[in-house]
Amino acid sequence: MIGKMMAAVMGDALYTFYWVAVIICLVVIFLAALFGIILVLFQKSNSDGIQGITASSETFFGKNRGRSIESKLKKWSWIVLGVIGVLSVVFYIVQVIVAP
Repeated sequence: MIGKMMAAVMGDALYTFYWVAVIICLVVIFLAALFGIILVLFQKSNSDGIQGITASSETFFGKNRGRSIESKLKKWSWIVLGVIGVLSVVFYIVQVIVAP
């Protein structure tokens, strides 16, 4: 019922474009969420538990953090999180503006 009313108000071409854009946005959000979950699962834990209390022999400069796999995974996790956040806000704005 609401879909027919929206099609009558917006026009058939705009209505079709709206639903195609909504479906594409939701699919991209879903894929980004899956990719983000996989990235987080591949990351090594930052806490050492009770071993974090004792002194460690690693230094900050010895790790070469800028080129390590862990830093790249963390960077891509933040990028995916940003994509999910931006697409979610855009999706909400489109829903509020187009669908009264």
